[in-house]
Amino acid sequence: MTRIEFHFNAPERLQYACRLLRKASAQNLRIGVVGSAAALRQLDAALWNFSAVDFLPHSTASDAIDLQQATGILLSEDPAVCADRQVLINLGDEVPDGFDRFERLIEIVAVDDHGRMTARQRWKHYTAQGYELKQHDLSKLGVS
Repeated sequence: MTRIEFHFNAPERLQYACRLLRKASAQNLRIGVVGSAAALRQLDAALWNFSAVDFLPHSTASDAIDLQQATGILLSEDPAVCADRQVLINLGDEVPDGFDRFERLIEIVAVDDHGRMTARQRWKHYTAQGYELKQHDLSKLGVS
């Protein structure tokens, strides 16, 4: 059964996603990131500028298949494109289709009202399906 985690109270969602991707990449995990086209474009740019000393190789669904397979991080609006990944990170408002194919799903929730409201809907969906959810309150962890 997919392990589902909610990382909530992220003050800067994209910067937190970059840090999370750096950590997962260091563990040699293959990660898919789903969200809106706009959010994925912003994340793509953020990954290039995230750190002067860390490079996080990544690809997008529009890149050649060889490049997608060679990189540990794949950004796509369609979760099915990320089906060969272990971890799925959701930056979208909806429950990702086929999330149950992944070993782990991470929901990153910002501090704004819209982000909280849509996260509550996803939380209810997962619990109604019988998933036990793990939560990480980033405000208590000192994440900025």
